[in-house]
Amino acid sequence: MSVSVRPATGAAAPPPAPGGEPRRGWRARLARMDLRASPYLFISPFYLVFILFGFFPLLYTLWVSLHEWGLASGTREWAGLENYEYLLTDSDFWHATVNTLGIFVVATIPQLLIALFIANTLARRMRASTLFRIGMVAPLVTSTAAVAIVFTQMFDRDFGMVNWALGLVGAGDIDWQAGRGWSWLAIAVMVDWRWTGYNALIYLAAMQAIPKDLYEAAAIDGASRIRQFWQITVPMLQPTIIFTVIIATIGGLQLFTEPVLFSAGGGITNRMDGGSLHQFQTITMYMYDNAFTDDRYGYGATVAWALFLLIIVFSLLNFLFVRRTGGTR
Repeated sequence: MSVSVRPATGAAAPPPAPGGEPRRGWRARLARMDLRASPYLFISPFYLVFILFGFFPLLYTLWVSLHEWGLASGTREWAGLENYEYLLTDSDFWHATVNTLGIFVVATIPQLLIALFIANTLARRMRASTLFRIGMVAPLVTSTAAVAIVFTQMFDRDFGMVNWALGLVGAGDIDWQAGRGWSWLAIAVMVDWRWTGYNALIYLAAMQAIPKDLYEAAAIDGASRIRQFWQITVPMLQPTIIFTVIIATIGGLQLFTEPVLFSAGGGITNRMDGGSLHQFQTITMYMYDNAFTDDRYGYGATVAWALFLLIIVFSLLNFLFVRRTGGTR
C-alpha cells in the first residue's frame, strides 16, 4: 500500500528560511526603484546645468528688468513695469526689430534652400565627394577676424571686389553700409557663407537615411530626379527641415557677430550703432548698447526679455508654417 508524500490541499506552506523573504523583498523594491529612478538620474546632469546656467539667469534677468539698474553707477531702484512700458513706445527698439527681421528673412530663406540643393547634390555619386563635404565645414572653423577683414574688403565702396564685379557689367558703385537694404544684403551674404554648409551637412545626413527603394520604385515609374526630389526627398526630410528652421530662427533673431564685424571692419568700436542711421543695428546690438555702453542694465534686460518672447513666437510660427506646407498632421 503506497503512501502519498504530496502535501494536503490547503496545508500550510513550509516556513521560509530565516532571513530569506525579507531579503528578496528588499531586492525587489531596490530593483523597482532602480527601474523608475534610473532614467531621471541619467538625464539629471542636463537639467542641473540648465537650471544653473539657463533658468536661473533667465529669472535673474527678469528681476533686473523690473529695476532701474546700473552696473557702473550702482543704481538699484524698483521700477516695476516702467521699462516694458517704455519699450512699447521706443522707436529705436522697433527700428532694430525691423532690421533684425529684415536681415533674418533675407539671410535664412536662401540659406536653407541653397543648403537643401547642395545636400541633394552631395548625396549623389560624384568624385571627391568627401573633399566637398569637408569643405562645407571650413567656414565654421575660419577665424571671425579673418571673416571680417575679407568681407569688409569685398564690400568696400571704393575698392571692393563686389563693386569691381558690378562695374564689369556696367553697374555703378554701391555704398553697402550707407543703405538699409544693401547693408542687409551684405550681412546676409556673410551669414549664408558661414552657415549654409552646416545646414547642408544636416540635410545630407538625413538624406542618407531615406530608403533607396523609394527612389528605385519612382525611377521605374518614370519619375525624373526633380520630381523625386520634391515628392520623396523633401517630404521625408520634413522633421529635419523643421529642426533647421527653428535653429535658424533662433540664430537669426540673435544676430550679433556679423553686423558688428561689418560695422567695425574688424576693428574695435565702443558703440553698436549699426551705421550712422542705425540702418543695420539688430536687437542684440541695441541691447548691448543700452546695458554696457549707456549703463542702462535694467532696460537692456527688458530688451533681452522682449527678444526671448519674439524668438518663441517666430519659432512657433515657422514650425506651424513648415508643418502646414508639408501636409503633416
